[in-house]
Amino acid sequence: MFYPLVTNRIDLRGIRFESVQQDIQTLNERATRGELDISAISIHAYAHVSDQYALLPSGASMGDGYGPMLVAKRKLGRDEIARSRIAIPGKMTSAFLALQLWLERPAAQIDFVVVPFDQIFDAVNAGKADVGLIIHEGQLTYAAEGLQVCVDFGVWWGSENGGLPLPLGGNVIHRRHSVEIRRTVSALLTEGIQFSLDHRPEAVAYALNWARNMGMDLADRFVGMYVNHWTLDYGDAGRESIRRFFARGSAIGAFPKAPELEFVV
Repeated sequence: MFYPLVTNRIDLRGIRFESVQQDIQTLNERATRGELDISAISIHAYAHVSDQYALLPSGASMGDGYGPMLVAKRKLGRDEIARSRIAIPGKMTSAFLALQLWLERPAAQIDFVVVPFDQIFDAVNAGKADVGLIIHEGQLTYAAEGLQVCVDFGVWWGSENGGLPLPLGGNVIHRRHSVEIRRTVSALLTEGIQFSLDHRPEAVAYALNWARNMGMDLADRFVGMYVNHWTLDYGDAGRESIRRFFARGSAIGAFPKAPELEFVV
């Protein structure tokens, strides 16, 4: 998504972008401190930083019929999972909020251990956790680890919400910037994403610099799952899905109050 902005492949209108690559939980935590001007964050995290950041209309990662998964050495049912220790990739990830909604209980009532997202498989296979909550490319590689899917939260969310996609990630901009700057950045991000979609092979090749044991074919497949028409704009369906995500989270006590959605327009 950010390839054209950091390589000057489009007209940046006098703005210079510096790219910072960090895992999503680290970015979520940095957002709570307001450290970055623009950041990718979990939609779940927005409930905790909406006072500091506004959502940009482009940059979404939506699970359209697929999404984060719970995996284990054998297929477990909901009641078994509710009694199990679960390795999660971060408390502010959207995957963890989806887990809370699925179990219908807040974090305080779940036995979990926070593990870096790329070590979830190891935690399950080593017996440090009974179940793993996987995000990113793990959704495509779990079978190679000898694990089975217990539930796919993208499928579950869609079945509960008339086919709406599961909101996972988005881009935000800090409110310390003027409305004019926010709008310019928003337009540049959208233009940059469209450029990458139109020049997909070179954009994926750039992204491979940060891939984790992924070849071009697997990376291209993963990109296709999460950089697509939803990424250009949430649309009415995407916005409605986020509202429902927050409303249900607030209802079970995952956070005090569902935030008001403010998109840069």
